[in-house]
Amino acid sequence: MTGRPSFREELTRLEAIVRQLEADELDLDQALELFEEGVRRLKVARELLQESDLKVKRVLEAADGTLRTRDLDR
Repeated sequence: MTGRPSFREELTRLEAIVRQLEADELDLDQALELFEEGVRRLKVARELLQESDLKVKRVLEAADGTLRTRDLDR
C-alpha cells in the first residue's frame, strides 16, 4: 500500500475544508491556507478519479470479451 490517500479520504478532508471556510471564523491567512490545501486535495482527487476511469475502461475494452485489468503504468 502506498502513502497516497484514498479518494474517500480526500473527499472527507475537502468537505471539512469547505465547512471551515463557510463558518466565517477564520482570518484571511487561515482561509488562504485552507483554500490552497483544498486546491491541492481537489487535484489529487481528480487524479484518483481519472485513474479509476481508465481502469474501468480497460476492463470494459478487453478485446476477447473477458473481463481483465491491466496496471495503469503499462
